[in-house]
Amino acid sequence: METLQTPDNTALRFVSLGDELERYPTLVFLHGWTANVREWLPFATPLSEDFHTLCWDARGHGGHQYDGQIKMDIGTMADDLDLLLEKHSGDKAILVGHSMGALTGWEYIRRHGTDKLAGFCIIDQSPKLVTDETWGLGIYGDFDRQYNQGFLQRLDEDFAEAVLELVANGLNLRSRENYLANSHGFQQMRDYLQQLPGPMLTECWRSLSSQDYRGLLPKIDIPCLQIYGDSSQFYSQELAQWVCQQLPESRLLTYEKADHSPHLWHKERFIYDLKQFCLGLAK
Repeated sequence: METLQTPDNTALRFVSLGDELERYPTLVFLHGWTANVREWLPFATPLSEDFHTLCWDARGHGGHQYDGQIKMDIGTMADDLDLLLEKHSGDKAILVGHSMGALTGWEYIRRHGTDKLAGFCIIDQSPKLVTDETWGLGIYGDFDRQYNQGFLQRLDEDFAEAVLELVANGLNLRSRENYLANSHGFQQMRDYLQQLPGPMLTECWRSLSSQDYRGLLPKIDIPCLQIYGDSSQFYSQELAQWVCQQLPESRLLTYEKADHSPHLWHKERFIYDLKQFCLGLAK
């Protein structure tokens, strides 16, 4: 992995694959909360035959050693992304953001605009996670401020189990059944999550869950591709349609029998759809 030093002296790790091509923008893959660069390598590797690709470990993620005092807010992550684009993405980039990665992309656009971007692939995310009396399209369609405060407290008590409960207690019945059965998949996730820096990632969640990008969406003046799962643990199809209606130029694809990570359920389809989107944005 390569390393990029940020102004606050945090080392960002990333993987660069493929050659920079004048004709095509660089694909920049942004992973979800608690995930890491490995989420994207099975996609970036084949796509690097045609495009320059970058995959990072967002600050606080990836199992690296970090100063316990580093900033873990999404604004700082967006500034990190701007630095990565400035140094390594060439003239233009296409952001590919899953979950927290989509939030990072939205925050980047809010802070830095779209001059360095050619497009944005948004994967299964809401512009506002926490619901209230005016917004019912966040997590579960029913995840208000009080619910979020309880979740933050649960993260402090048992970080790994709290994350698993967030996945299990949502809209996907199969996830709930697998959690209650303590399936092999959930055991693996628990083992993985127990190795992560819980306090650092809890602060990250605190920042993510306080954001509201609803007013930003109509101002995004680049082509977008939305990919949502029809069985997401967190979000409804109504949300996917709403986001599509707010974006000036967007195409919505819904993957059947897919959860919050539709790209993992339909790998070949996702690679094809993303490649076609990128080819359409050739300079």
